[in-house]
Amino acid sequence: MAEAVKPKRRYDSSRRREQAATTRRRILEAAQRLFQRQGYAPTTMAAIAREAGVAGKTVYLAFETKSGVLRALWNFLLRGDQDDVPIDQREWYRAVLEEPDPERQLRMGAAGARAVKERIGWMFEVIRAAAAVDPDIEALWKRIETEFHANQRVVVASIGAKDALRPGLDVDRATDILWTLNHPVVWQLLVIQRGWTPDEYERWFADAAVEQLLG
Repeated sequence: MAEAVKPKRRYDSSRRREQAATTRRRILEAAQRLFQRQGYAPTTMAAIAREAGVAGKTVYLAFETKSGVLRALWNFLLRGDQDDVPIDQREWYRAVLEEPDPERQLRMGAAGARAVKERIGWMFEVIRAAAAVDPDIEALWKRIETEFHANQRVVVASIGAKDALRPGLDVDRATDILWTLNHPVVWQLLVIQRGWTPDEYERWFADAAVEQLLG
Protein backbone atom coordinates (compact mmCIF):
# COMPACT_ATOMS: atom_id res chain seq x y z
CA MET A 1 0.00 0.00 0.00
CA ALA A 2 1.48 3.33 -1.05
CA GLU A 3 2.38 5.72 1.75
CA ALA A 4 0.21 8.79 1.91
CA VAL A 5 1.97 11.94 0.76
CA LYS A 6 2.10 14.54 3.50
CA PRO A 7 1.05 18.01 2.41
CA LYS A 8 3.87 20.52 2.21
CA ARG A 9 4.11 22.91 5.10
CA ARG A 10 2.93 26.35 4.09
CA TYR A 11 5.60 29.04 4.07
CA ASP A 12 4.45 31.68 6.53
CA SER A 13 5.98 34.84 5.07
CA SER A 14 4.10 37.09 7.47
CA ARG A 15 5.65 35.29 10.44
CA ARG A 16 9.10 35.61 8.93
CA ARG A 17 8.58 39.34 8.41
CA GLU A 18 7.40 39.72 11.98
CA GLN A 19 10.45 37.88 13.30
CA ALA A 20 12.76 40.01 11.14
CA ALA A 21 11.11 43.21 12.39
CA THR A 22 11.48 42.06 15.99
CA THR A 23 15.16 41.28 15.48
CA ARG A 24 15.72 44.60 13.74
CA ARG A 25 14.14 46.49 16.62
CA ARG A 26 16.21 44.53 19.17
CA ILE A 27 19.38 45.51 17.31
CA LEU A 28 18.34 49.17 17.19
CA GLU A 29 17.53 49.20 20.90
CA ALA A 30 20.93 47.64 21.65
CA ALA A 31 22.66 50.21 19.45
CA GLN A 32 20.79 53.00 21.20
CA ARG A 33 22.05 51.86 24.59
CA LEU A 34 25.63 51.70 23.36
CA PHE A 35 25.63 54.96 21.39
CA GLN A 36 24.02 56.75 24.32
CA ARG A 37 26.43 55.26 26.84
CA GLN A 38 29.74 55.48 24.99
CA GLY A 39 29.25 57.41 21.75
CA TYR A 40 29.71 56.43 18.11
CA ALA A 41 33.43 55.81 17.65
CA PRO A 42 33.94 53.25 20.48
CA THR A 43 30.83 51.28 19.51
CA THR A 44 31.54 48.39 17.15
CA MET A 45 29.24 46.18 15.13
CA ALA A 46 30.40 43.22 17.22
CA ALA A 47 29.47 45.08 20.41
CA ILE A 48 26.02 45.85 19.01
CA ALA A 49 25.52 42.19 18.15
CA ARG A 50 26.55 41.09 21.65
CA GLU A 51 24.29 43.68 23.27
CA ALA A 52 21.37 42.55 21.10
CA GLY A 53 22.06 38.86 21.64
CA VAL A 54 22.34 38.08 17.92
CA ALA A 55 25.08 36.91 15.58
CA GLY A 56 27.35 39.53 14.09
CA LYS A 57 26.28 38.45 10.61
CA THR A 58 22.69 39.29 11.49
CA VAL A 59 23.61 42.92 12.20
CA TYR A 60 25.55 43.21 8.94
CA LEU A 61 22.73 41.66 6.92
CA ALA A 62 20.18 44.05 8.42
CA PHE A 63 22.21 47.29 8.27
CA GLU A 64 25.46 46.61 6.35
CA THR A 65 27.57 49.17 8.27
CA LYS A 66 27.72 50.94 11.61
CA SER A 67 26.67 54.15 9.90
CA GLY A 68 23.69 52.21 8.53
CA VAL A 69 22.73 51.28 12.10
CA LEU A 70 22.94 54.91 13.23
CA ARG A 71 20.89 56.14 10.26
CA ALA A 72 18.21 53.54 10.92
CA LEU A 73 18.15 54.38 14.62
CA TRP A 74 17.79 58.08 13.86
CA ASN A 75 14.86 57.46 11.52
CA PHE A 76 13.17 55.13 13.99
CA LEU A 77 13.50 57.44 16.98
CA LEU A 78 12.60 60.54 14.97
CA ARG A 79 9.35 58.99 13.83
CA GLY A 80 8.57 57.26 17.11
CA ASP A 81 6.07 54.44 16.83
CA GLN A 82 5.22 55.27 13.20
CA ASP A 83 8.45 54.22 11.55
CA ASP A 84 7.16 54.66 7.99
CA VAL A 85 5.49 58.08 8.40
CA PRO A 86 7.59 61.13 7.45
CA ILE A 87 7.56 64.12 9.78
CA ASP A 88 5.59 66.27 7.33
CA GLN A 89 2.79 63.69 7.46
CA ARG A 90 2.69 63.31 11.22
CA GLU A 91 -0.55 64.27 12.93
CA TRP A 92 0.97 66.93 15.21
CA TYR A 93 2.81 68.62 12.33
CA ARG A 94 -0.30 68.65 10.13
CA ALA A 95 -2.25 70.14 13.04
CA VAL A 96 0.27 73.00 13.25
CA LEU A 97 -0.16 73.77 9.56
CA GLU A 98 -3.96 73.62 9.76
CA GLU A 99 -4.22 75.86 12.84
CA PRO A 100 -5.72 79.22 11.76
CA ASP A 101 -4.16 81.33 14.54
CA PRO A 102 -0.46 82.17 13.86
CA GLU A 103 0.54 82.48 17.52
CA ARG A 104 -1.16 79.20 18.30
CA GLN A 105 0.72 77.65 15.35
CA LEU A 106 4.07 78.64 16.80
CA ARG A 107 3.20 77.46 20.30
CA MET A 108 1.93 74.12 18.97
CA GLY A 109 5.13 73.81 16.95
CA ALA A 110 7.21 74.45 20.06
CA ALA A 111 5.33 71.71 21.91
CA GLY A 112 5.89 69.26 19.07
CA ALA A 113 9.58 70.17 18.79
CA ARG A 114 10.01 69.70 22.53
CA ALA A 115 8.44 66.22 22.33
CA VAL A 116 10.75 65.18 19.48
CA LYS A 117 13.85 66.53 21.24
CA GLU A 118 12.97 64.80 24.50
CA ARG A 119 12.91 61.51 22.61
CA ILE A 120 16.02 61.98 20.49
CA GLY A 121 17.86 65.00 21.90
CA TRP A 122 20.83 62.91 22.99
CA MET A 123 21.37 61.72 19.41
CA PHE A 124 22.17 65.12 17.98
CA GLU A 125 25.61 65.26 19.58
CA VAL A 126 26.28 61.62 18.71
CA ILE A 127 25.54 62.33 15.05
CA ARG A 128 27.45 65.62 14.97
CA ALA A 129 30.51 63.97 16.53
CA ALA A 130 30.28 60.99 14.18
CA ALA A 131 29.97 63.32 11.17
CA ALA A 132 33.54 64.47 11.79
CA VAL A 133 34.94 60.96 11.28
CA ASP A 134 32.43 59.17 9.05
CA PRO A 135 31.48 60.52 5.58
CA ASP A 136 28.17 58.61 5.63
CA ILE A 137 27.17 60.25 8.89
CA GLU A 138 28.37 63.63 7.64
CA ALA A 139 25.90 63.22 4.78
CA LEU A 140 23.20 62.21 7.28
CA TRP A 141 23.82 65.33 9.38
CA LYS A 142 23.62 67.57 6.29
CA ARG A 143 20.35 65.87 5.30
CA ILE A 144 18.94 66.33 8.80
CA GLU A 145 19.69 70.05 8.72
CA THR A 146 18.32 70.47 5.19
CA GLU A 147 15.07 68.66 5.93
CA PHE A 148 14.74 70.46 9.26
CA HIS A 149 15.07 73.85 7.56
CA ALA A 150 12.53 72.84 4.90
CA ASN A 151 9.99 71.79 7.55
CA GLN A 152 10.40 75.16 9.30
CA ARG A 153 9.85 76.95 6.01
CA VAL A 154 6.50 75.24 5.46
CA VAL A 155 5.30 76.50 8.84
CA VAL A 156 6.59 80.02 8.17
CA ALA A 157 5.03 80.07 4.70
CA SER A 158 1.70 79.15 6.26
CA ILE A 159 2.00 82.10 8.64
CA GLY A 160 3.11 84.37 5.79
CA ALA A 161 0.04 83.40 3.78
CA LYS A 162 -2.05 84.84 6.62
CA ASP A 163 -0.13 88.17 6.37
CA ALA A 164 0.90 87.63 10.00
CA LEU A 165 4.69 87.95 9.72
CA ARG A 166 6.27 90.96 11.40
CA PRO A 167 6.47 93.95 9.02
CA GLY A 168 9.66 93.89 6.98
CA LEU A 169 10.22 90.17 7.60
CA ASP A 170 10.05 87.90 4.58
CA VAL A 171 9.60 84.13 4.51
CA ASP A 172 13.31 83.44 3.91
CA ARG A 173 14.54 85.46 6.88
CA ALA A 174 11.70 84.27 9.12
CA THR A 175 12.55 80.67 8.25
CA ASP A 176 16.18 81.23 9.23
CA ILE A 177 15.06 82.70 12.56
CA LEU A 178 12.67 79.84 13.37
CA TRP A 179 15.25 77.27 12.24
CA THR A 180 17.84 78.82 14.57
CA LEU A 181 15.51 78.97 17.57
CA ASN A 182 14.45 75.37 16.99
CA HIS A 183 17.90 74.03 16.10
CA PRO A 184 19.02 70.94 18.04
CA VAL A 185 22.22 72.71 19.05
CA VAL A 186 20.13 75.21 21.03
CA TRP A 187 18.42 72.32 22.83
CA GLN A 188 21.84 70.87 23.62
CA LEU A 189 23.10 74.18 24.98
CA LEU A 190 20.09 75.03 27.13
CA VAL A 191 18.75 71.66 28.27
CA ILE A 192 21.76 69.35 28.24
CA GLN A 193 24.53 71.80 29.16
CA ARG A 194 22.74 74.51 31.13
CA GLY A 195 20.16 72.29 32.80
CA TRP A 196 16.95 73.94 31.61
CA THR A 197 13.88 71.76 31.98
CA PRO A 198 11.98 70.78 28.83
CA ASP A 199 9.08 72.95 30.05
CA GLU A 200 11.38 75.97 30.34
CA TYR A 201 12.81 75.31 26.88
CA GLU A 202 9.37 75.02 25.32
CA ARG A 203 8.13 78.27 26.90
CA TRP A 204 11.28 80.16 25.88
CA PHE A 205 11.18 78.81 22.33
CA ALA A 206 7.47 79.60 21.89
CA ASP A 207 7.78 83.11 23.36
CA ALA A 208 10.88 83.91 21.31
CA ALA A 209 9.28 82.64 18.09
CA VAL A 210 6.14 84.70 18.65
CA GLU A 211 8.16 87.84 19.46
CA GLN A 212 10.53 87.45 16.51
CA LEU A 213 8.14 86.33 13.78
CA LEU A 214 4.73 87.88 14.33
CA GLY A 215 3.68 91.42 13.59
